[in-house]
Amino acid sequence: MFSPVYLDHNATTAVDPAVLEAMLPWFDQRYGNASSRHEYGRAARAAVDQARQQVAAATGAHPTEIVFTSGGSEANNLFIKGSAATFKPGTLAVGALEHPCVMRPAEQLAKQGWMLRKLAVDAQGRIDVADFTAAIQSKPRLVSVMLANNETGTVQDIPSLAGPAEAAGACFHTDAVQALGKMPLDFRALNRAGVRAMTVSSHKIYGPKGAAALIVDKRVELQPLIAGGGHERGLRSGTENVPAIVGFGVACELAVRALAELPASLRVLQAQLEKGLHALGATIFASAAERLPNTTYFAFADIDGETLVGKLDRAGFAVASGAACSSANPEPSHVLAAMGIAPEVARGAVRVSLGRGNSNKQIDDFLQVLAQTVQQLKQMTAVAI
Repeated sequence: MFSPVYLDHNATTAVDPAVLEAMLPWFDQRYGNASSRHEYGRAARAAVDQARQQVAAATGAHPTEIVFTSGGSEANNLFIKGSAATFKPGTLAVGALEHPCVMRPAEQLAKQGWMLRKLAVDAQGRIDVADFTAAIQSKPRLVSVMLANNETGTVQDIPSLAGPAEAAGACFHTDAVQALGKMPLDFRALNRAGVRAMTVSSHKIYGPKGAAALIVDKRVELQPLIAGGGHERGLRSGTENVPAIVGFGVACELAVRALAELPASLRVLQAQLEKGLHALGATIFASAAERLPNTTYFAFADIDGETLVGKLDRAGFAVASGAACSSANPEPSHVLAAMGIAPEVARGAVRVSLGRGNSNKQIDDFLQVLAQTVQQLKQMTAVAI
């Protein structure tokens, strides 16, 4: 079977063999419901409790602060909608670069009487300090700013934002889905700085899809999105996905061990990639900002990103486009638009996100194929003109 080189780790990752091995017994031999009182149920409950401790250890949280969900989207919705339900409508401030699973519920609240304030960013994707200061003066009830951006990799200085937000009376949340496993996370330190909730997810760290967590300060009041039997401290009812939760816990444990070496090795590959991209004349977005060690977002003048991604895929390299396209209405990345990137440039955006299985040779091969592909597309464009 044809297997392209995988360069899209910000989208998802392969399940680690050790994670899969830990999960398998919970599908058949140990299939109990964690709410049951018999041996099968008690074993499942113990496994969920262990995973809760593993996730807490990986994120600097206390196990009682971990609320398991089905994914990062559900966790972000639980904070945005669940927190909003405990307040009278007021101002909700979110970063302009947020993932749709933060932006869409925020926009839904705006239709229900909330005032939505989108926090401006600079050309590198960093929250604009002046705009943030102005926003805080309006005393928002809720603030959500992504720790590390999924497209550009830009890392925000969350403590410097959370402190003023807390002083203004806001409940501050950060989406740390892309940060987990690529940089150290310490919810306790963030909590002291003013962060009240944080989202993490399993399938970005070589764990299974279907498991994530909202890490939430127990002083924060939330209304559950899913009502039922009162699972997860009453904040997320529904029978626990024990295999996925077990896998999430093991993946967290492995991710912590890998932090000693993985970010540095990814940074070497990133530097190699970006040196080659510069030589080819690419524009690299957010190149002056602190970024994740695995994420490079780039474009070539007059080259359509979707077209380039398709050709690279057929040539054996799986990368991502920066456009959210439909056949009728192609739209450039909202992230790049917020950064002030011209639409004609943004439509060329391509993201490479590296992972632990990538090698120097793969980067060299990718750059060689990329150079050939870009040259072919430029020739086609020249003929069309």
